[in-house]
Amino acid sequence: MKYRTFETERLYIRPTLEEDSEFIFELFNTPKWIKYIGDRNITTVEKAREYIKNKMFPQLEKLGYSNYTLIAKQDNQKVGTCGLYDREGLEGIDIGFAFLPEFEKMGFAFEAAGRLKKAAFVEFGLDAICAITKKDNISSQRLIEKLGLELNGTIKLLDDNEELLLYKAEKENWLEQHAL
Repeated sequence: MKYRTFETERLYIRPTLEEDSEFIFELFNTPKWIKYIGDRNITTVEKAREYIKNKMFPQLEKLGYSNYTLIAKQDNQKVGTCGLYDREGLEGIDIGFAFLPEFEKMGFAFEAAGRLKKAAFVEFGLDAICAITKKDNISSQRLIEKLGLELNGTIKLLDDNEELLLYKAEKENWLEQHAL
């Protein structure tokens, strides 16, 4: 099956593949990933490969979207991930993002997430997307709000007692703003 890929001014956005396992291993073990997203127990490159195969790829096959690896056009370096996720315990599709520390605060997250938000509404036909973040992740909250998602309350995911902030954006509002 052929999956959608995307481009922005500075990025190639393509589905995460097993060949990205070293990159995923590195990203999933960064301090911010563990603090704000959670430890996925990816302790080896092989475990990263299994995670891609068993967690990311099934959603891609089922829905046509999932986790995307972001590659800088300038040097073909993998800089981060962004995706549209069907999370258990969350009503709707969640947009999320993460970057290697050396590529944070360069505008890549806004660029990639903005493109995937458009894809969610235009190419994938979603009526709404949401985003979740920890209450102390201020930079993530700012980016989510900059993307046009509005705070919609709090939520606790399954098997997690931490209350997360829940944001939402409706396709109807996005279409009005972008006059498509």
